[in-house]
Amino acid sequence: MSEKLDKLAAEGVAVWLDDLSRDRLAGGRLTGLVGEQRVVGITSNPTIFAKAIRSGARYDEQVEDLARRGVRVEEAVRLLTAFDVRWACDVLRPVYEASDGVDGRVSLEVDPRVAHDTAATVAEARALWWLVARPNMFVKIPATQQGLEAISTALAEGISINVTLIFSLDRYDLVLGAFLDGMGRAHAAGHDLTSIASVASFFVSRVDTEVDSRLDKIGTPQARELRGRAAIANARLAYQHFEQACASDRWRALAAAGMRPQRPLWASTGVKDPAYHDTRYVDELVATEVVNTMPEQTLRAVADHGRIQGDTIHGTYAEAHQVLDDLEAVGVSYADVVRVLEDEGIAKFTASGNELFEQLDTELHAKRAAA
Repeated sequence: MSEKLDKLAAEGVAVWLDDLSRDRLAGGRLTGLVGEQRVVGITSNPTIFAKAIRSGARYDEQVEDLARRGVRVEEAVRLLTAFDVRWACDVLRPVYEASDGVDGRVSLEVDPRVAHDTAATVAEARALWWLVARPNMFVKIPATQQGLEAISTALAEGISINVTLIFSLDRYDLVLGAFLDGMGRAHAAGHDLTSIASVASFFVSRVDTEVDSRLDKIGTPQARELRGRAAIANARLAYQHFEQACASDRWRALAAAGMRPQRPLWASTGVKDPAYHDTRYVDELVATEVVNTMPEQTLRAVADHGRIQGDTIHGTYAEAHQVLDDLEAVGVSYADVVRVLEDEGIAKFTASGNELFEQLDTELHAKRAAA
């Protein structure tokens, strides 16, 4: 067991893996990471599944069976991904039980093509919840304007939700509001609030990628000085918003009724710029009740040479606000940055989904033709 990952966990950070494949499951690698590297959760997305199906033969027999049965590609995707998520949920079930349902979670995203359709997103969330049928599953719903009501409705029905693709502080406030609305409705409907969980996935490294490119175009010494500071400042302020929500009367009343906190989850924590230390989006975002979901490369880097120095969020809020103010002063608009990132996030999310559907559709047709 890594001493650095032990220290990270002791600071209240839940270490999740941002990768799921049948090869990882069948080969026992996920079990090994759970036992040896403090991994207590896992996330997935259409890009990861498309890569897994394309690169391995472990899906071939099941795809052939689906083709012989004439299953349409949309349902085939649900069945294949649900199989892997159900398996991963079973691997992580001991973690779920030992943490009293806090960790041991596995996420599965709704069909990306319905991100702007509230009713369709709710229907998809219900279908995935029923299909996987594991209490430690999260249904992932993007934080689009239409997704907010779907999040509230799903939570109100007792479905645990991972809210994804959050970039801006304003959108995060709306997500926190949707969470409280859903949990309030669940309480009114008589649901056991302790059985419903949620995380809010706040994206990190993409913020630096977008901001740094703008700073490079500006090119002044003041602009260059701000490179690599936006993403961490943005995430730290998100944690401040989380704390403010936790202190509200509405939150406290629902917590007294059994509601668990919707933990902030740091997503996109792999460092993309080689000029930066490869564990910075872990080292600099340490506080209690957060989740950090990492690519395996980042996880191994943290285990080997992470710089875990205790809580690195509290006491930084004034400095973080100043970073955003300084960005505005040199000509980088926060509102425009997050708008671009939200639009690109949904576009990439949809493109990844389309790639997965098109790839599997091609394989289904090939299997039918060969039968």
